[in-house]
Amino acid sequence: MSHDQVKNIEHTLLSDNYYTLNKVAFDYLMRSGEWVNQMREVYDRGDGAGILLYNKQKKTIILTKQFRMPTFLNGNEDGFLVEIAAGMLDKENPEVCIIRETEEEVGYRLKEVKKVYEAYSSPGVMTEKMHFFVGEYTDDMKVSDGGGLDSEHEDIEVLEIPFKEAVSMLDNGEIHDTRTIVLLQYAMIHKLL
Repeated sequence: MSHDQVKNIEHTLLSDNYYTLNKVAFDYLMRSGEWVNQMREVYDRGDGAGILLYNKQKKTIILTKQFRMPTFLNGNEDGFLVEIAAGMLDKENPEVCIIRETEEEVGYRLKEVKKVYEAYSSPGVMTEKMHFFVGEYTDDMKVSDGGGLDSEHEDIEVLEIPFKEAVSMLDNGEIHDTRTIVLLQYAMIHKLL
């Protein structure tokens, strides 16, 4: 789509409490040749990075478990999700972010990671682009218990589980986080373990 198909973009700030929510009105040129006025609410929370950590020797992976209020409000009875380690980019490149987040959340200091893809999380409403990685860990890389940052009130449980168990959880519908589902499928397709 070219910029010739969108014009008269107007932003109205609805909220900037933590991230930014704008109402965006614009004119859009339909394929029929007709110009129509459209409105969307657009949530800008920045970009993020996530990682699936795996240990070839032990055939394990590391996931996290934490409370997610939006899921609690939308049918997740206890509000807890099992998911990959992830975090928001803080004006840094995605690789630096995910190495930092890995240490904060799960307590492993990685030396290298492999980027596998990047994608928009929910393009109908969010600007967020997630950068996804896989990274091999070993026991000697453990530098702390993880759990997140107290200053950010993070309360993250670290789960080291056999890869086969994670695949069973995936098959049984016990994992509800899209980011985690996709990276587990990536690991299966590319036979990481």
